[in-house]
Amino acid sequence: MDVEGSNDPASGSDGGDPERLAPSLRDSTAPGLPVFLSTEHWSLLGTRSMTWSEVMSRITIHLTVVSAFLVVLALTAQATGFGTPFRVMAIGFASAALVMGVLTAIRVNTASREDADLIRAMNRLRHAYVEFAPELAPYLTASTHDDGPGLMQTYALGRHRNIVLHVVGSTSMFLMVVNAIVAGTLGALVGNTAGGGTVVVVASGVGAGLLYAAGHLEVGRRVFGPQSLDVRFPSPEPSGSSDPEA
Repeated sequence: MDVEGSNDPASGSDGGDPERLAPSLRDSTAPGLPVFLSTEHWSLLGTRSMTWSEVMSRITIHLTVVSAFLVVLALTAQATGFGTPFRVMAIGFASAALVMGVLTAIRVNTASREDADLIRAMNRLRHAYVEFAPELAPYLTASTHDDGPGLMQTYALGRHRNIVLHVVGSTSMFLMVVNAIVAGTLGALVGNTAGGGTVVVVASGVGAGLLYAAGHLEVGRRVFGPQSLDVRFPSPEPSGSSDPEA
């Protein structure tokens, strides 16, 4: 008998299934391994919580500043009317609000990418828990797989969620709408200050808003587009894998 062939995992009775051929954590003799995994899980949860706490604080600050700009502009219009001083101040405030909005949007996109990576990491840890105690699998709502379907299962808590609704209802999309409105307002103000008529003002406002929205979507496409993910525990095929012994 060929010794090398007998030691080849693919020649075993498991039929070359990667998950069944991988060493099982249940057979590990390392002491405290479940504690190490749970500590890592809580570390990832804490990182995720701090990330979104920071993001929400920045969004709150941004919206507060934009609201303050509107109040100041309203008081200025009451005192000086809608003349040149008001227009100059409005353009300055709109420009500042747009810069703050762009910086906040960049942070939201990167935080969303980090959040997805954190969820994938926690899915891997759940896979380890199931290796330790397979009887826990029916009681887990979040996924134990770190690929795309596993990520969406954890996001939706086991329910099927339309990806379009998931994207449209995201924090990044909300911030895009706010910033697009600010960009459109800035474009309209510049068109009006330049002496353009109603058509020019409307066209410059709509064009600036759409231009910002297109740029925001392009950045989001690059951040969340297809990437070479390190998938270690893929979801099982819906139709089931074929049994070579059947």
